[in-house]
Amino acid sequence: MPASPPPPADGRTRVVVVGSGWRFLSGISYYTCRLSNALASRYEVGTILMRQLLPTRLYPGRGRVGQQLSELSYDPRVRVFDGVDWWGLPSLIRAVRFLRSSRPDVIVFQWWTGAVLHSYLVLCLAARLLGARVVVEFHEVQDTGEAAHRWASLYCRTLIKPLLRCTGGVIVHSGYDRVAVRRTYDLGGVPDEIALHGPFDHHVPAARTPSSGGPCRLLFFGTIRPYKGLEDLVEAFEQLPPGYTLTVVGETWEGWGLPASLIAASPLASKITFVNRYVTDAEVDGFFADADLVVLPYRRSSASGPLHIAMSHGLPVVVTAVGGLVEAASQYSGTTFVEPGSPSSLVDAIVAATAKTGRRHTDPSSWEQSVAAFTRLFAAMGMPVAQDAVITASSNQIVPLFSPDLR
Repeated sequence: MPASPPPPADGRTRVVVVGSGWRFLSGISYYTCRLSNALASRYEVGTILMRQLLPTRLYPGRGRVGQQLSELSYDPRVRVFDGVDWWGLPSLIRAVRFLRSSRPDVIVFQWWTGAVLHSYLVLCLAARLLGARVVVEFHEVQDTGEAAHRWASLYCRTLIKPLLRCTGGVIVHSGYDRVAVRRTYDLGGVPDEIALHGPFDHHVPAARTPSSGGPCRLLFFGTIRPYKGLEDLVEAFEQLPPGYTLTVVGETWEGWGLPASLIAASPLASKITFVNRYVTDAEVDGFFADADLVVLPYRRSSASGPLHIAMSHGLPVVVTAVGGLVEAASQYSGTTFVEPGSPSSLVDAIVAATAKTGRRHTDPSSWEQSVAAFTRLFAAMGMPVAQDAVITASSNQIVPLFSPDLR
């Protein structure tokens, strides 16, 4: 257990972030780490990780649980407790001790799955008894796989109510999510803020591999699930004019084997590379370095880690105009939007987007904007903001008053 920190000499607000750990690696694991590191530039930050989310045999990626696949690490300024197990004891007791030693002013829960809900309720109660304010950051209203199961959906919708009753502020990633969350849950007058997803620029390689005038190399990246629309891309690929190859990199979830079957049966199977597993960070860099155009044909989505990896690489991307993806990618010059569920429209979009290949596009996202959104929310909750900053809602940025060093 890390030693209890002394009171911050500069009076900075203490924040504890609760989110996904590395054992059940997912995009939320990366997000929790990147957000904690970003907040540490302005706040005193601790992080509690959900370690064993559920029985390993029930997890879609059960074969890789516990493997060291990520090279990302927490900033030394962030105190980390790793972590909480689904059965509770003794890990929850230790997590509560960590909370007591951290003495947070605010606790930020990352919401993405009902598997963590019972643990969150315990931590929420402990935090409130310690006088901390509660913030919930919604990545999804509810995981799509869980929402498809009646009892899992009912469990989440029922037991999240006590957590939300204690919530003093909400973070979402888009205006679309703001509407969806408030339509689903009774949040009353609880203040909220939009924090656009920060860049996943930890995946940027040193140099890109030039295409050397060869075929345009398409890349689909991410878990393979019913809402991802990969089957639409496979069908569209067969309708493209000559001069394209396709690489599909992703782990199959929820038993969604249709895309794999279509790839195997495709008359263009020789031009398709299928890597059907969760890859390491080093491999991620390689696949994006070897791509000319990223295609994300989602049927629905609130946010997308692969989209932000693509933008961090400066690659052009064809993405469906669904959910929060419109706001996430609308300011990116490499974006070509397309309607969902239409392979013929996907063909036209890919051909049009080919003109954007061969040059690097600038990623408009930043973690500084995320920190600014949290600071605005803390102020709306009546909490003191960082002493050396003011918030400018019009610019969506924190402006330092005394020094440009954000520490």
